[in-house]
Amino acid sequence: MNIEEVQNLCKQLPGVTEDIKWGTDLCFSVGGKMFLVTGLEQSPITASFKVTDEQFEELSVKPGFKPAPYMAKHKWIYVNDISLMSKQEWTFYIKQSYELVKQKLPKKLQQQLKISN
Repeated sequence: MNIEEVQNLCKQLPGVTEDIKWGTDLCFSVGGKMFLVTGLEQSPITASFKVTDEQFEELSVKPGFKPAPYMAKHKWIYVNDISLMSKQEWTFYIKQSYELVKQKLPKKLQQQLKISN
């Protein structure tokens, strides 16, 4: 996987916006809340995303993965090279992170974005 493929997967989801934060990080959000952050200036390109409690425990000990700095308390995982995951894995984790973040949005906002369940 490369950054363009990750970007395309994110853009397929309803209501997704992307912007650059902190000068160098490409961030993907839904309803103004981030669900994926990529480090474009790192080589290889890194990423952080939200996971379930169980996945957080599993992925935290996997080589190339660790709790995301500043976001670990919210169950975010950091991967030190986006190519460590297959397209199938990225598709799953991007959609799941999106859904986990979307579910926390106020119902009114979900309706405005036409992304409510």
